[in-house]
Amino acid sequence: MTKSVPTYDLYGERAGNRPDFWLHCETIPSRSSLHRYEIGLHRHESFFQILYISAGSGDARFGKETVTLAPPAIVTVPPAVGHGFRFSRDVDGHVFTMLASHLRLAGEAGRFAAEPRVTPLDAGDPDSAFVLATLERLAGEWAQRRSGRTDLMEAYLVSVLTLTARLWSRNSSNEEAKEGAGETARRMEHLNGLIQQHFRSQKPAQFYAREIGVSPTHLNRIVKVATGLTAHAYIARKLIDEAKRALVFTEMPAQEVGLVLGFADAAYFSRYFLRAAGATPRAFRLAERARLSAQSSE
Repeated sequence: MTKSVPTYDLYGERAGNRPDFWLHCETIPSRSSLHRYEIGLHRHESFFQILYISAGSGDARFGKETVTLAPPAIVTVPPAVGHGFRFSRDVDGHVFTMLASHLRLAGEAGRFAAEPRVTPLDAGDPDSAFVLATLERLAGEWAQRRSGRTDLMEAYLVSVLTLTARLWSRNSSNEEAKEGAGETARRMEHLNGLIQQHFRSQKPAQFYAREIGVSPTHLNRIVKVATGLTAHAYIARKLIDEAKRALVFTEMPAQEVGLVLGFADAAYFSRYFLRAAGATPRAFRLAERARLSAQSSE
């Protein structure tokens, strides 16, 4: 089923080897109006999405499940999950598309973000009102491109998702949410914690399966259900995401980045990175920094 669902960075724009952004913001009608307000079933390999529905109505589709949308509401979609939307012509709100590797979520927020959700908001509730105001500030910060915007936008995203997770647990009638998480989400949280602790040691999937207490085959099935990736690919993605982050946002030489990430051989790190990212570490660093510099000057 997953193979039949197209993969995009932004809807209608074919995903490439290197994302053009870590965060993108646009209004819902700006893109949906180009497609008669209907966004077909698709997925994002490396991106997490937040849709803020401020007006209008519609439906969200997650695989075979359809959920009604009524404002104000937030839709959260993790990477690799097939999803689509049908909106009324008076729809309004924003879509935030971000690299999942930039999100640092744990506990309740991490469990919440592991599955697609539609969370109704109540403007009269203090937490909901804060989420609504923060999303508006996030959209404004993205558009105005002022100094310090990256740190602020990351803080806004964590605040929004943490509070939305709290609202979901408090208000949802879904039994899984009341219990805190299903077995898959609990094991994914355990896996994410282990990967964060050991990814520099480049442990194989069998190591993580043993630590969690399941067979490698079962771990693969858990990760596939949650992310659409194999366990090996999911673990490797963390290593590459950290390499990309270090190359763009630190001054470490590429060879040192490889050493920090557990690669004893600089040439092997370069080949590994090239296969995963489509560019050598040096070429990736130059291209990304040039792109970010151009973006900040717009």
